Amino acid sequence: MFKKRTLILLLFVVAKFILQYLLIHSSYDLHRDEYLHLDQAKHLACGFDSVPPFTSWVSYLILQLGNGVFWVKFFPALFGVLTMIVVWKTVEALGGNLFALVLSATAILLSALLRLNILYQPNSFDVLAWTAFYYAVIRYIQSGQNKWFYAAAVVFAIGFLNKYNIAFLLLGTIPAVLLTTYRKVFTSRHLYFALMVALLIVSPNLLWQFKNDFPVFHHLKELSDTQLVNVNRADFFKDQLLFFIGAIFMIVTAWVSFFAYQPHKKFQLVFWSFVFTMLLFIYLKAKSYYAIGLYPVLIAFGAVYIEALTVNGWKRYLRIASILFVVFFSWMLIKIGFPSNSPEYLIQHKQETYRKYGLLRWEDGKDHELPQDFADMLGWSELAKKVDAAYDTIRDKEHTLVFCDNYGLAGAVNYYSKYKNINAVSMNADYIDWFPPASKEIKNLILVKDTFDIDPGRQKEIPLFGSVILKDRVENPMQEKKAPGCTCCWMQKSPSCIILLKR
Repeated sequence: MFKKRTLILLLFVVAKFILQYLLIHSSYDLHRDEYLHLDQAKHLACGFDSVPPFTSWVSYLILQLGNGVFWVKFFPALFGVLTMIVVWKTVEALGGNLFALVLSATAILLSALLRLNILYQPNSFDVLAWTAFYYAVIRYIQSGQNKWFYAAAVVFAIGFLNKYNIAFLLLGTIPAVLLTTYRKVFTSRHLYFALMVALLIVSPNLLWQFKNDFPVFHHLKELSDTQLVNVNRADFFKDQLLFFIGAIFMIVTAWVSFFAYQPHKKFQLVFWSFVFTMLLFIYLKAKSYYAIGLYPVLIAFGAVYIEALTVNGWKRYLRIASILFVVFFSWMLIKIGFPSNSPEYLIQHKQETYRKYGLLRWEDGKDHELPQDFADMLGWSELAKKVDAAYDTIRDKEHTLVFCDNYGLAGAVNYYSKYKNINAVSMNADYIDWFPPASKEIKNLILVKDTFDIDPGRQKEIPLFGSVILKDRVENPMQEKKAPGCTCCWMQKSPSCIILLKR
């Protein structure tokens, strides 16, 4: 049985990796956020304005492996695989047998995690950290062994160094503990020792935040003012249904099991942790995907309870129906939730479907032609080639600075440029800290702008330049739809100034 289980798990792992590579059409580049995270590998620190340092460590490993697209996609897929394995181990810990293992693995495989795991962002590891934290909590409840305090503390700390979002899990779990009989853990010295271990692990980042005047608060305020203000709570709830649409019955079954199934009653802490964390997200008008990490553990509980309910007689046929339900409804989501076709095809054939499910709504609160993640994966390699064409015309490259309007432009230039030391920068996100030293003389400036609508004659810069030449434009009409305009490259003084328009 052990070998059979291992083989089946291995098949799920292989399927997961294959799907993560198949679900992206070749016409798409990397996502705008991925370029920023990859550039962090060249500027390792205890913290960044945009994210904690964990992602930069993974980026450094990717850089050592050649910085290719294969490895960029490999690590979020790996974190998704590990999430599936932790759910598998959770089902085993809860006493689930082969059916529960297969049902839970299918539900995790064919879920929103597929979408999350195609992008190299902190979100994939965030969900893994939440799931592993719950696993440690479950194992402590079962065994009472203090080692699980420390396991949970280490998982939380590493998760915190990946994405501060996991702090909401802790804030939601504390009142859940107080509400249950496990409030007695607050008298255990091991709990506080474990907290000290977690604090020790995260302390370099906390010190970095202190020395840099806590940029995380500035980032949160900017996020609240520009993105969360556009979050609709109705859309938040609708997205929760879509994330694990094929496993909705498993999640509901899990909730029921905490009060109706004797072996699960002692885990009511997990239920109340879910409730309090969700209330926090709803109150703060959080982005819907922030809550994804809450669901994998519920799927494990639901699978085990369904298995217990379908042991004998005709009910065993419900097991087949359960798996078919997951596959059918998840497949419906997969058909619309991934950039598996060209942008032109999606606009022509799936735009109305996207609009129906609210997938065309961007962070600006408006509908666009493509889902935001898809549009943010277009035009970058073309942009970099045309910036290179401008860079080619400059003889004195050593004293040339490529200055971009935002981190997406800067990161894409750095990733796709044939000049590996081009070092494009921006006054946006982490790039503000990566400018060359003030002592370096800059004779030429290539300015990569996000819009040309304001001052199209560039009257502000003309006194600083020897000449202005319109060089080229990015032809991809879908690229950067949310910031229409152009990309302009300017060279100060000799020999000339070059402009690259987006369209």
